[in-house]
Amino acid sequence: MKHGFIKAAAMTPKIRVADPEYNAKEICGGIAEAVGRGAKIIVFPELCLTGYTCGDLFLQELLLAKTKEALLTTAEATEGSDALVFVGMPVEKDGKLYDAAAVMQNGDVLAFIPKRYIPSYAEFYETRHFTAGCGKMDPYVIDGKEVPFGTDILFAADGVEGLVVGCEICEDIWAPLPPSTLHALSGANVIVNLSASDETVGKDTYREMLVKAGSAKQISGYIYASAGEGESTQDLVFGGHNMIAENGTILAQSRRFAAENIYAELDIHRLRHERRRMSTYIPQGRERYTIIPVHMETEETQLTRTFEMQPFVPSDRAEREKRCEEILSIQTYGLKKRYEHTKSACAVVGVSGGLDSTLALLVTARAFDLLKLERSQIVAVTMPCFGTTERTCSNACKLAETIGASLRQIDIKEAVTVHFKDIGQNMDCHDAAYENGQARERTQILMDIANRMNGLVIGTGDMSELALGWATYNGDHMSMYGVNTGVPKTLVRHLVQYYADTCDNAELRMVLLDVLDTPVSPELLPPVNGAISQRTEDLVGPYELHDFFLYYMLRCGFEPAKIYRIACRSFRDKYDKDVILKWLKTFYRRFFAQQFKRSCLPDGPKVGSVALSPRGDLRMPSDACASLWLKQAEEL
Repeated sequence: MKHGFIKAAAMTPKIRVADPEYNAKEICGGIAEAVGRGAKIIVFPELCLTGYTCGDLFLQELLLAKTKEALLTTAEATEGSDALVFVGMPVEKDGKLYDAAAVMQNGDVLAFIPKRYIPSYAEFYETRHFTAGCGKMDPYVIDGKEVPFGTDILFAADGVEGLVVGCEICEDIWAPLPPSTLHALSGANVIVNLSASDETVGKDTYREMLVKAGSAKQISGYIYASAGEGESTQDLVFGGHNMIAENGTILAQSRRFAAENIYAELDIHRLRHERRRMSTYIPQGRERYTIIPVHMETEETQLTRTFEMQPFVPSDRAEREKRCEEILSIQTYGLKKRYEHTKSACAVVGVSGGLDSTLALLVTARAFDLLKLERSQIVAVTMPCFGTTERTCSNACKLAETIGASLRQIDIKEAVTVHFKDIGQNMDCHDAAYENGQARERTQILMDIANRMNGLVIGTGDMSELALGWATYNGDHMSMYGVNTGVPKTLVRHLVQYYADTCDNAELRMVLLDVLDTPVSPELLPPVNGAISQRTEDLVGPYELHDFFLYYMLRCGFEPAKIYRIACRSFRDKYDKDVILKWLKTFYRRFFAQQFKRSCLPDGPKVGSVALSPRGDLRMPSDACASLWLKQAEEL
């Protein structure tokens, strides 16, 4: 489907035990519902044509014969649809009975996949009736046609580039080496599981963990459909616990005992991207498999899944606070190690009253506490110039004082004016030289103070600025250790807010809250009526959009058209489509044009799954051409 999305369904029909004709009607109704909602992979529970709880009735000839008839009825219900449908049933072959999945599409039975691991422990006694399936592929005759029968069968669909589906049944996922692992190593990126997992106290949590962990290790989509109402409750109760997961994340999950069918869109392109980037994901064993080609029409999948507006920031408050503490610790311990190694006597931090320098100063204070160094050995330098406002200068000074750092205030207007005179810069010409001259003067001062005092200059620039190149080369772009280089702007704000909420210092909290309320600005142009005149987001665009673009470009490998599509969905209540497209184009232009600044970044700690260090995650040439990406963006 378009952009790699494909809709999946996990269905739990209400059945009657040992009544395959009735059950087939219920399943057919479920297929019609799922197809009507655009599902292309539809999964029903284990043995749902008969019911899992038939017991010794599985040995009855009449039940097996009627089940085969019910299968053909069910297959007819798929005619005219390109959806791949998996239904559980008992299958007799060569005098043995197998717990199998029948796979159907467009009126045909394509294959039978038998269960590999047959449990006979605790409440289970499946070996009384069923034989374990094996990898060997044998033909099986159904309605006069030969179809493959075996565990090592995959379905390669052409509607989504690279989509390959594998199947396992219930207990298979609980085994030490589940068939799904072998399927995935042989190319499957979607696994379906037809299950009849009974409910006991706490079992749902463990079951969810298995599905999440399996999809994460296999880098796959995982569709789990479990038996529910209608199964015998003589000894067991079945809750219909359905789940759809993708690479360790649950996309949809039913409430137990609610008989809910669930739907979600799997992102096959993202899964393929993730496998490409992981060098330890080594394909193997595909030669053993029977690959059945499956035709699916390519069409646009209607999306119901959500994409967080701030993918770097957890939406749950408890998780967000945990993440903030973790990131602050990574930053702090990174800086602590650098001081232990260099034996530096002090830290020099340029403080502007803005978010980034505030976070850098807070991290430095935490590191000095760990090192058991006096905070007075932190030299906080504020350097007002042409664009500095009273508000930001005051906050910078208050912050340094409440933290306990040594404050130095150095007015650089005169030095910059002399410099402009030396190079022939017109003071009334507010161009790049006018702005960057101030930034470089500040960096020179910080570096020289650090040299005089045997200290390190602590960098303040964040990852979002680096992505956009919104940093003065050899100005704020440079430091001796950049504590914020792995932190995007949207997360910087939450880190400062978290510090304000947990610092247990009323005066510091008030300063931090005012910093959070201050517009983001480099303050390099003169203020208007004492207020900030230069707002970063007016010039380069909203950071929440750019962080969204950055995450889905680098972490997920999405193309511009796909990023635009999901951005329009995520920000539909906040930005017009034209606005999103404008800043998307800006993002790509700046990201490619400014790589030369990232190619010579100072050291700094990686804190998340996206990073821009040329020594780590992003090995990108400084003169890479952006035309492919911009051309697609222009066509939107």
